[in-house]
Amino acid sequence: MRVLVVEDEERLAHTLRRGLELEGFVVQLAHTGADGLWRALEETFDVIVLDIMLPELSGYEVLRRLRARDVTTPVLMLTAKDGDYEQADALDLGADDYLTKPFSFVVLIARLRALLRRRAAPQQPALLSAGDLVLDPARRTVHRGATALTLTPREFGLLEFLLRHRGLALTKVEILRNVWDAHYDGPENVVEVYVGYLRKKIDTPFGRNSIETLRGVGYRLIDAAGTGDGQVENETRSTQG
Repeated sequence: MRVLVVEDEERLAHTLRRGLELEGFVVQLAHTGADGLWRALEETFDVIVLDIMLPELSGYEVLRRLRARDVTTPVLMLTAKDGDYEQADALDLGADDYLTKPFSFVVLIARLRALLRRRAAPQQPALLSAGDLVLDPARRTVHRGATALTLTPREFGLLEFLLRHRGLALTKVEILRNVWDAHYDGPENVVEVYVGYLRKKIDTPFGRNSIETLRGVGYRLIDAAGTGDGQVENETRSTQG
C-alpha cells in the first residue's frame, strides 16, 4: 500500500519512511506543501500523512485543494498543533484523522490501517485470493489452504500487488513503482529475486505454479491447480528467471 508523507522536518520524514517501509508500505516523501500537493494530484496513494506547518503551502491549504479536486484519499494530519480549533479546522476541511507530535509510532500505524480498512472499496475485498491462496491485508496474514505462511514485508507487498491485479500481465517497472518506490533506480532483477522467494514459499511446497513468467513482459498471478504442467513451467522459470 502506497503512502505519501508530507513533512518538512527531514529527519522525522526519513524516520517515518523507514518505519513505514518495515510495515510493508511503499512510501513517497514530500518536504513542502506545494510538492506534496503536486504528488497527491499526479500519483495514486492509499493514504496521506500531512503536516500542517509546511513551507510554500500549509497543510490546511493542501487539504483544501485536494478535496476541491475531488481527491478522496484518506488524510491523517500529523502536527505539533494540538488545540481543539486546529483539530476542528482540519476535520472540517476533510481530514480523516489527526495525530499530534510527539506521537507513538504504534498508534500511527494502527490509525493508518484503520483508515485503510474504512476506505476499502468493493473492488478491493477484505480478503484477496487466488484459488486456496488467501491474503488478508488488514491482519497481514497469508494462507495456502489451512497452512499459514510467513512472508517478509517486501514479499507480502509483492504478493498483495500481484493478487490485486490477478490475471493481468505486470511489467517489472510496474512492480518496482508500486512495491518498491516510484523513484527506485536499482537493478530490475531485484523483482526476479523476490518472485523467486515468493515461489519457494507459496508454490513449491504445495506443488503449485501460480506466478507465471511472461517472456519479455514480466509476471502474472493466476489460479493454479498444481497439476499437469509443473515440469514445463519450472523449466521455463529456470531459463527466464
